[in-house]
Amino acid sequence: MRRLEYSQLGENCYFEQLENGLGIFVVSKPGYAKTMAMLAVSYGGMDAVFSQGGERRETPEGIAHYLEHKMFDMREGNALTLLSSAGASVNAFTAKDITAYHFTCTSRFEENLRVLLRFVTTPYFTPESVEKERGIIAQEIRMYRDNPGHRVYENLLGNLYAVHPLRRSILGTEASIGQITDETLLHCHQAFYRMDNMVLVVVGDTDPRLVRDTALLFTGREESAGAVRDFGADEPAEAPRRSIREEMDVPEPTFLLGCKAEPFPLGEEGFCHRLLASVAAELLCGEGSELYDRLYRDGLIHSDFSAACIDYPGAAFLALGGDSPDPDAVAEAVLQEAARISAQGVDEARFRRVLRSAYGESVRSLNSFETICSEMVRGWFSGYNYYDFPRLYATLTAQKAAAFLAETVQAGRSCLSVVVPKGGSL
Repeated sequence: MRRLEYSQLGENCYFEQLENGLGIFVVSKPGYAKTMAMLAVSYGGMDAVFSQGGERRETPEGIAHYLEHKMFDMREGNALTLLSSAGASVNAFTAKDITAYHFTCTSRFEENLRVLLRFVTTPYFTPESVEKERGIIAQEIRMYRDNPGHRVYENLLGNLYAVHPLRRSILGTEASIGQITDETLLHCHQAFYRMDNMVLVVVGDTDPRLVRDTALLFTGREESAGAVRDFGADEPAEAPRRSIREEMDVPEPTFLLGCKAEPFPLGEEGFCHRLLASVAAELLCGEGSELYDRLYRDGLIHSDFSAACIDYPGAAFLALGGDSPDPDAVAEAVLQEAARISAQGVDEARFRRVLRSAYGESVRSLNSFETICSEMVRGWFSGYNYYDFPRLYATLTAQKAAAFLAETVQAGRSCLSVVVPKGGSL
């Protein structure tokens, strides 16, 4: 495996891409007792429509999440039980664009890695087990339906985007999961769970060659064409709806203001866009900004208010929100502040402070094994290496941040999603 050194960060990792396309990263953490492994697939909740072998296919909404649940089934038992009995803490998640399976352990790492690779690459479904899972996932759908934070986010995506499959729910609906069978699950596994569509990241004090050799035991060559994502027609720049409100049992309105950005390109350029957008969001309304201080002083936001840039293949947006007695006033203040920055620019000294803070946060993230795994996975699928962030931060400027805010934070590109108390004003 090739050794990659990042002297500025005091970090190094080993990398190899197998002939079948699987990417493998082993991030060295000498002296650490804990080891973490994450095996991820470039397949998520927004991938219900795709083409394979020139044929367009439509699958039920929520199928990627359903597949995640069923992948733990093995002929010899449940993978969760096997890993737990070997002392590993195991979990999985389905996002809009990826599905990931991971474990942490302090012993029996090779044994646990073998189980992880085996159950993710070897589907085992029966009609009976798929039917049994339906009730479990339906219960999860109902639980999230009663979660204000989940509702405000899903409502935002459904009204900020007109075409992009980001609008689709990761969980699906009770009606859509009712269409899922063992055959549809198997077909989606064959289409997406391919070595050239996966990456393995290991963080800890372990032998990189052991990781590579173990991966070779459970991966083979692909013999059929993989899936090609279908995002539909071009997404318009403007949001199709300016606001959406829903009543729920909450003591105070909770909200998210979303502002559509132009989709980020792949590779280092896209990573630069992501870093720049995060810095720009902090300049606009992060703690220490004039806008944050004013809104907090006036009681319009609380300490839970935050802003972040969120990006997926073919889509990116700023999301700002929290609890507020008057979300409309906050949204209007954000748009006005963005217009002011567009006209007057960003104070250079403040930009430097925010940039240093963002850089420091990225350095601190290297203490989190889960963050390292997640960021390396994301970088692999998007064509960049997360450990290159020191060099890329150095290319950002106050002028670029102001230009990003001017282009993105506009009334026509925004949607305000609010959950209000029952009986409140919609």
